[in-house]
Amino acid sequence: MISAQCNLSENTVDLKEIIQSQGQQLESKNQEIERLEEENRLLRQALFAPKSEKRKDQEPSPQLPLFDIPENPPADEESKQEEEIIVPEHTRKKKGRKPIPDHLPRIEIVHDIADDEKKCACGCELSRIGEDISEKLDIVPAVMRVIRHVRPKYACKNCEGVEDDSKSVKIAPAPPQIIPKGIATAGLLAYVVTAKFCDALPFYRQEKQFIRLGVDIPRQTMCNWTMIAAERCQLLLDLLHKEIRGGPLIHVDETTVQVLDEPGRKATQKSYMWIFRGGAPDHPAVVYQYHPTRSGDVAKLFLDGYHGVVQTDGYKGYDFLDSWQDILHVGCWAHARRKFVKALDAGTKKASRRANKALTFIRNLYSLEKFVRQNELKPDDIYSLRQEQAKPILEKMKAWLMERKSKVTPSSLFGQAVHYCLNQWHRLSNYIESGNAAIDNNAAENGIRPFVIGRKNWLFSGTPEGAEASALLYSLIETAKANNLEPFSYLRFLFEKLPTTPMDKLATLLPTKLTLVDLTLPDTPSGI
Repeated sequence: MISAQCNLSENTVDLKEIIQSQGQQLESKNQEIERLEEENRLLRQALFAPKSEKRKDQEPSPQLPLFDIPENPPADEESKQEEEIIVPEHTRKKKGRKPIPDHLPRIEIVHDIADDEKKCACGCELSRIGEDISEKLDIVPAVMRVIRHVRPKYACKNCEGVEDDSKSVKIAPAPPQIIPKGIATAGLLAYVVTAKFCDALPFYRQEKQFIRLGVDIPRQTMCNWTMIAAERCQLLLDLLHKEIRGGPLIHVDETTVQVLDEPGRKATQKSYMWIFRGGAPDHPAVVYQYHPTRSGDVAKLFLDGYHGVVQTDGYKGYDFLDSWQDILHVGCWAHARRKFVKALDAGTKKASRRANKALTFIRNLYSLEKFVRQNELKPDDIYSLRQEQAKPILEKMKAWLMERKSKVTPSSLFGQAVHYCLNQWHRLSNYIESGNAAIDNNAAENGIRPFVIGRKNWLFSGTPEGAEASALLYSLIETAKANNLEPFSYLRFLFEKLPTTPMDKLATLLPTKLTLVDLTLPDTPSGI
């Protein structure tokens, strides 16, 4: 009897262990199914849904919905909203067609009535009492033209055949050019470079365009021009480097680029284009650098000896900045928000409600930054505002994330967002410690986006030298754009002035030192 009871007890224990093991396996499979369902929804979202992170529910509705107002609010604790901060209401943009800019040239065409219609039925002459004006945009397509540089020669007929040290023939020196023996003027070179690096138009497409305009400029010729132009502008890149390091904040980011003919590397291996953005807040500078590696040593070399704020994403190659003295390492809230947006769009209903809660915290932080931009606050005022209003929001959000951490599946989209936020919290929260820091690294991402768009068109660089030349020209163009300069006008000005500018005056050619008025050149052969 006792033996039977012992056997029954042992069987019961074994059965409980089996049930527990099966329960754990079932729970693991359910989590895996949930993860795969999230991946499926995320892929469908990427294929068919809008790419913008803006949510419709972020915009205040002009009126309440008529029929779908819930009688009782949901009781789920995740649906409770934190009290949102109140910022001054923004002014909405006026709808309708934008006015035509005043700086564009105008050509007047008068449409008048016939002279015999300018008499009234009573026999009196009609008086002009006003006019009706309507403006329409017109465009003059590109036209190729040839600039002939004529240099008259002078000689003394009386001295012909006389041998002396003086030159019997005199001629004016040839005007200095960015490409001394080339056929390209500063204007044509600026046109080619702008089309390639600003409008993402590869050389082979430009070659076809030029053929339609009546000239044959091979793509290899344009490539050679670009390499020479980059070589002549190398010193400007060094000056931009100093400009960036002289500012209170540097944004850093990187993206891939493929270089085909690189010694010691396969053509399929990925290299990287790095971007550094900084300098004076009102005159920012942008520098691109090509490197075959994504190693943090690239950022170390650029930032060595720098004192200020450095803003990056969560890539581990930037971890060394956390321990560097005199540097405040700041993270990117746009990256953190992006992960919660994915959880909102592709997660389960419960995860979506939780993600929306997190996005509410982040939305409140960005509302403060919008207030800062609209009121153009000084760094000291920005610091005070963030300490007073952003800090409490961050503290509440961190406490909420810590509570969620132990209750979510780490592999789920919401779990990944929570763990990313907490792992990066020391960087994400650092932006409130400096009035010069930004809330995200969008300045660098926006600077690198033109390169990414261009890469989709020209796909790769042929050689490392070509990638370095591209980096230099992208630096000049993006710095010009950051300082509200039209890229073609700036490059035309630069290529025209560079051959005659002394070395100690090169800084005057930087985009950070110029205005739109400075770029005005006379429409003469020397300024084309």
